Amino acid sequence: MNIRQAAAGAAALDAGAIVVFAAIGRASHDEGILGPGGSGLATTVWPFAVGAALGWALARGWRQPCDWRRTGVTVWASTLAGGMALRAVSGQGVQVSFVIVAGTFLAASLIGWRVVSGVIARRRGLKG
Repeated sequence: MNIRQAAAGAAALDAGAIVVFAAIGRASHDEGILGPGGSGLATTVWPFAVGAALGWALARGWRQPCDWRRTGVTVWASTLAGGMALRAVSGQGVQVSFVIVAGTFLAASLIGWRVVSGVIARRRGLKG
């Protein structure tokens, strides 16, 4: 696998994790995926997606997309901080309990898959 494929796959995993996070959150609050007007999930996802994109840019994630320290932690922190800031300025709720839950879920998913990937690569004797 070349670095472009790895970066595309990593970005897709990150985006998928953010969508799953938003969908679980909406379902746990009985808001439904579509919500009023049909844009519920997108309304919940966009602040975190923008934060993740900023994290990718800050970490230059395309260089080492599977590195949990350099890319994973930066993408996680940016997704959480940027997502919460954008939620606040767009009039969406930002409660302390939500920040804790979001931080935990996003760390487990955005950093977690990278840690697992590294373990698998080491066991297979692959560079990464």
